[in-house]
Amino acid sequence: MKKVIKIVVVLAVLGGAGYGIWAWQSAKAKEATVVHYRTAPVVKMDIVQTVEATGTVEPIKEVEVGAQVNGKIIKLFVDYNSVVTNGQVVALIDPQVYEANYKSALAELHINEANIKKIKAQLVLAEKTLERKAKLAKSEMAPVADYDAALEVRDIAKANLESAYASVEKSKASVRQAKANLDYCTIISPVDGVVIQRSVDEGQTVVSSMNAVPLLKIAENLKIIQVEATVPEADVGSIRVGQSVSFTADAYRRKFLGKVKQIRLAATTENNVVTYPIIIEAENPDEMLFPGMTANIAIELARSENAVAVTSAAFRFRPKDVVSDIKGRKVWVKNDKGELEAIKVETGIADSSFTEIKAPVELLGREVILGYERKGAKAQGSNETSNPFMPKMPKRNTNRGTAPAPRK
Repeated sequence: MKKVIKIVVVLAVLGGAGYGIWAWQSAKAKEATVVHYRTAPVVKMDIVQTVEATGTVEPIKEVEVGAQVNGKIIKLFVDYNSVVTNGQVVALIDPQVYEANYKSALAELHINEANIKKIKAQLVLAEKTLERKAKLAKSEMAPVADYDAALEVRDIAKANLESAYASVEKSKASVRQAKANLDYCTIISPVDGVVIQRSVDEGQTVVSSMNAVPLLKIAENLKIIQVEATVPEADVGSIRVGQSVSFTADAYRRKFLGKVKQIRLAATTENNVVTYPIIIEAENPDEMLFPGMTANIAIELARSENAVAVTSAAFRFRPKDVVSDIKGRKVWVKNDKGELEAIKVETGIADSSFTEIKAPVELLGREVILGYERKGAKAQGSNETSNPFMPKMPKRNTNRGTAPAPRK
């Protein structure tokens, strides 16, 4: 009897275990038939359509100061970041040779001017002699040959006087040239600005030529800067002069604002990609932006404030087993019965993530379907722990730069 009871107990345990396994498998199968979707709400937000590019911060006007004469730099009065004014002396070239040339040219001028006085006296004497010879020849008291000789002397004196005047003019030109070269030894700033580059040191010899490296580079005004960016030909057609531009620099956690000033026609082709330079003008508060900084720009093409918007990924969703007769742009939602339903929408402008839609009012606030949820994906709010040894995608750093925005 005891043996029978044991057998019954064992069978009961096995039956309960089998039922449990069957129930667990049934629950799993039922769970597998449930389709989960990734969704996002339809919301109201400001949408700005932009063209993004990368550019370089540059001064509005950059002046290169070079040497117009050869010589040794004996004095530098400025350095990097020096503030200069128009007419300020910035460097001095050894003037000894040019000062000697100037004095030599000046002395030659004085000699030629004295020569004019001498020739004028000779001309006066030749004219008096000619007058006397003319009277004597007329009264036949002197031969005509004496008159002809006096006439020749007078004409030569006139020619010598004209030549002397020409020599004086040439000497004056030589003096002006020598004086200019002497003045070029003193190098002055042609504008008000800041020295952003210095290429020489005291004691260094400079050579004047078309290909010579400039001594200094001066940025005329850094309170207003420009950004030169390159935009592909596919986007340049939508850019217009005067459009608003926002841009960031890697050095600061803030945005700067500007305007499109010029669309240059000088195309550049690199790796079969045609780009055009776009010039953006912007204010430089507290001169925070330095020449050469990289600017990440966004040119505003269109703006829609408080627009009904949906994640752009919603337009890429295509259900596997549901067919819709709606043509054109549409989004998918779940109706009251839990079934998929397509709603036709008209789209407006779009940014990198969202698209403006014109849809029935009841769509606002509803969840649109973005795609199927991956099998085994972690649900939101789940307490499931993750494997610390699994690699993770790095998060995007939305705060560019390390320096905070300046206090106003």
